[in-house]
Amino acid sequence: MDHIVYYTTTILLLSVVAFIILERKFPYTKGLKVFREGFWVDLIWYTLIQSYFLKILIFDYIITPIDNHYHLSSLKLVYNWPIALQLLFFLVTHDFYIYWFHRWQHHSKLLWRTHEAHHSNKEVDWLAGTRSHSIEILINQTIEFAPIILLGANPIIVPIKALIDAVWGMYIHSNLNVKTGKWQYFINGPEMHQWHHADQREVFFANYSTKFAIWDWLFGTAFLPNRKPHRFGLYYNYPKDYFLQHIFAIKKVDEEKLVNKSKAFRFYYNLRPNILKFFSKKNTDITSTPREEKFENVPEETFAEHLK
Repeated sequence: MDHIVYYTTTILLLSVVAFIILERKFPYTKGLKVFREGFWVDLIWYTLIQSYFLKILIFDYIITPIDNHYHLSSLKLVYNWPIALQLLFFLVTHDFYIYWFHRWQHHSKLLWRTHEAHHSNKEVDWLAGTRSHSIEILINQTIEFAPIILLGANPIIVPIKALIDAVWGMYIHSNLNVKTGKWQYFINGPEMHQWHHADQREVFFANYSTKFAIWDWLFGTAFLPNRKPHRFGLYYNYPKDYFLQHIFAIKKVDEEKLVNKSKAFRFYYNLRPNILKFFSKKNTDITSTPREEKFENVPEETFAEHLK
């Protein structure tokens, strides 16, 4: 089992390098920097810290206690299936669930509160997909991995599927200008998912698929025009801080006011850029950075307005 984790980790790291290089060579949106706005929040807080602790919570404190109580994995209901069939079964069934849950998130005022963080990046690249509220990840990954363990699948399915999820997530969010032709009717990619992250009227309720685009085409939610979106993210102000992004799901907070009024919060908020400024000796004081202006000519019925 250890050697599988070693291989999957190596492939994951090589994939990161490959996406960074390919995005420079074949950009979907030209001029997008590697260290774009929000890069460190996505990498440190969402990818490393949040993922680490949620993994422990999901496997050790949710799935394992359930299995210890009901002993379902001992039945090994799918263990004797070929490995490829087991993997395909869990990939397809979970992706089908994700399509409908994702669609529900975009139509539910409550669920949207835990999903809007994922749409808050105004620049979409290979790392942008990691930005997801911890509650959203807790729900989806519990539903994803619990059946694998409880149905008694081969243990190597977990790291292999986790690798596929991670690489595929990087791919569909990547800033890559790819054309897959008819394959886009079956396999999802940045052609459709970049549109899903656009702040444009046409895609408020479209392109929910993750791995298999066929769900969007089957259920009438596909949108794939012969042009590119011209703006991404949310039209309304959204916090840049990881903790405020989580609080925002419960209560709307004004990040700028907190920075201006609270010395303690301003110290915390400026800590990382001040450390970087100390080592780089560059003037990067975050408080001197003007607040982003709202998008002009916002459509009458924006996604957020619809959900108010």
